[in-house]
Amino acid sequence: MNKTIKETKEFFEKFNKLVSETKNKILIFPSFICLQTAKETASKNIFIGSQNVFFEEKGAFTGEISVLQIKDLCDFVLLGHSERRHKFSESNELINKKVINAIKSFNVVLCVGETESEMEKGKTNFVLENQLIKGLKEVSFSEKLFIAYEPVWAIGTGKTAGKKEINSAHSFIRKKLIELFGEKADSINILYGGSVKPNNLNEIFSAENVNGVLVGGASLNPEIFAEIVNYKK
Repeated sequence: MNKTIKETKEFFEKFNKLVSETKNKILIFPSFICLQTAKETASKNIFIGSQNVFFEEKGAFTGEISVLQIKDLCDFVLLGHSERRHKFSESNELINKKVINAIKSFNVVLCVGETESEMEKGKTNFVLENQLIKGLKEVSFSEKLFIAYEPVWAIGTGKTAGKKEINSAHSFIRKKLIELFGEKADSINILYGGSVKPNNLNEIFSAENVNGVLVGGASLNPEIFAEIVNYKK
């Protein structure tokens, strides 16, 4: 919940120039009210996504937003983000309904990850398996599916999962995706999210099965975010 319409326009006026040469794929999830502005002002090499979407296409659901309302404004939808799970009590079952509906029209980035308490109790794999199996129930393999691993304990805390933790989680996720969809799931991109900054990119990308990053606070500053976007492995 950052940036006004004016601030969004100003962001892209700076950011577009800073990332004009990169070959990396760029995806930004603005707030709902800024989707139109982002679509109009972002460079053609930047994909725009929605931070959420409801599972019904229209109706009496005050405060929600539907696929039909945003389908002309974005290419991606972010679902199951830790804030939606833990601050708004979204269940795996609700997230699953959203995934089933959204993937018909959009690329979907499904977020999974454990809390600090779950991690300390050795439940990381249990939580990831549960979120993947329930979140992807009745979902067929699709090249439009992306998974983002975001350890909740590393979001906005300054803590970052080390190479060992990222290796373990991403390898487990890959294994589960292959169990769900077969060997073709080896092509599904898995992103890492959790206090991603320019100075920890080397360690993050040195881990296995890391196909990109999901950036939080560092993305609000166009110069810092551009440094991340322009990173070369």
